[in-house]
Amino acid sequence: MLSAGLLAFAGWGTAVSPAQAAAPAAPASSCSTGDHGILQDLQKQQTAKGADPLTFATVDFLNADTGRAAGNGFVIGTSDGGCHFQEIYQGQWSFQQIEFPDNVHGWALASVKGGQVKYLIRTTDGGSTWKRLSQSPVTFERIEFVDGTTGFGYNRASAYYTKDGGSTWTRIPTPANTRGADFTTRSSGWAVVVAQGSGYRIMRTTDGGASWKQLKTVAYPNPQYAQIYANASQVYTVLYGGSGMSQTSYSLYGSSDAGRSWTRIIAQATAGGGPAPGSGPAKQEKGPASGSPGNMQVVGKTTAFLVGYQPAAQMVGTGITKNNGRAWSNSKTVLGFEGVISFTDPNQGWLAVRNMNSSTLYATKDGGASWKAKFAFEF
Repeated sequence: MLSAGLLAFAGWGTAVSPAQAAAPAAPASSCSTGDHGILQDLQKQQTAKGADPLTFATVDFLNADTGRAAGNGFVIGTSDGGCHFQEIYQGQWSFQQIEFPDNVHGWALASVKGGQVKYLIRTTDGGSTWKRLSQSPVTFERIEFVDGTTGFGYNRASAYYTKDGGSTWTRIPTPANTRGADFTTRSSGWAVVVAQGSGYRIMRTTDGGASWKQLKTVAYPNPQYAQIYANASQVYTVLYGGSGMSQTSYSLYGSSDAGRSWTRIIAQATAGGGPAPGSGPAKQEKGPASGSPGNMQVVGKTTAFLVGYQPAAQMVGTGITKNNGRAWSNSKTVLGFEGVISFTDPNQGWLAVRNMNSSTLYATKDGGASWKAKFAFEF
């Protein structure tokens, strides 16, 4: 049974201020476990018709207590750190990413269940109802909103900006052969460019893409794909090497001074993927779970997290730096094929994982050193 404090928490479909949204719920007398008694009928329907079971695909938290997780046809939420969960949405949308800058306004990349193409959808009631913003699919692979109207959308080659809540988008000029971009403001942004036969080039703009300055080159004979993440002067980029035998080679580079100097933090070479991009010493020879890199979170001025997963070994883990990459540590792993993280401060975060028999939502209070299951769909 949901606690009175949770039920009184402004309602997921009620417009409240960010300050109200961040207010802690009243203490609960006890914490539930497992699937918390929600979405059981939907899970049975999925099983009866031979469809994929309910699994988490995305998670987004405003603070350690308040956030949401979503997957194929559902959104759930908690306001007391996972002691209790509510069903927020059940319907046609299969969510790939959710993004909530506050407790009311949200966006998602989602497909109609069973479909392949992605749409950008929006909610103004905390996730209870969703509206498609256009009839056409989008090419976005990632979205990021800084408030109820301003946001960015990214695919591998391009970056886009909206100031009207996603109704219209403006393409931001990026260099030719961009394979990853990230903007902290409309004027300040980063891009990783591939130069075939040469390697990766990390570039920065301070004038909204009108001009770009090259700050770092990383040698690699066959560059393909990169991700870049920035927050103020902290910048990190994941540069992909080759893949094979369920293994991925990659390097993680970081900068604490807006790109003036760089540290090679992870250089993971694999038998199947070959050498990691770049050269020189690295802080770690293996990334989280010694597997493929997932999403990254840059928190505050000095902290960053990366999730990694190794499907063949059924391992998912996270890695952390709390000093701008001068030191890096990988956590113990949990059982799973893949995972996605949402950290709200240097210690507290959430991890959504899928494995053979379940999909589980974990929480940590020690920066990922240990994880505690808070919600689980059993198959």
